Amino acid sequence: MLKKMNNGPRISFIDPKNVSDNKMLNVIKRSAIEGTPRAESQAIRAKVPSVFWSFQNTWESVFINGITDHKIKELCRVYVSQSVNCNYCGNQRSNKALKDGLLENKFSELLNFENSEAFDQKTKSALSLAEAITWDLPTEDAFWERLYKFYSEEEIIELGYFIGFTMGQQRFNRTLNIDSVLGQTGFEPEAKV
Repeated sequence: MLKKMNNGPRISFIDPKNVSDNKMLNVIKRSAIEGTPRAESQAIRAKVPSVFWSFQNTWESVFINGITDHKIKELCRVYVSQSVNCNYCGNQRSNKALKDGLLENKFSELLNFENSEAFDQKTKSALSLAEAITWDLPTEDAFWERLYKFYSEEEIIELGYFIGFTMGQQRFNRTLNIDSVLGQTGFEPEAKV
């Protein structure tokens, strides 16, 4: 069914009353409260449960948990957001990263990370991976030597996977026009479900 083209989302949100999976319902409600991942994209993914759980499982097991420092992954996520101009994704923050000490002022330096004094060399090397993946840049031996100086192969795999995952999702979210309807999913705490 073609969604009416207006200022709303290009794909409608699932109605909370149509979510029969209580675990899914609780995850979306938590997103509405915590802000990451945002409830709007969750309420779209929930229309296809396998997509919802694929995203959610990656989000929890790779982004929130995983083997690489979560703050580094959050900076890479927001770097991608700023690069692909997804304000919807780029304006959300990981509560875990903020609790772990990631300061808001670092986000304004992301697109100029190599010249910024806000980041140490370890963080810059991870951001260079995000840059290479996002912009399809060539990677020479020096690039890989820099990464291996700070990260194990397993951490590089996790970073690369997450960067690719978040880049694809953010590019899709950007097409959906969901930033125009923030907080209007029906899953918000004041909404009656």
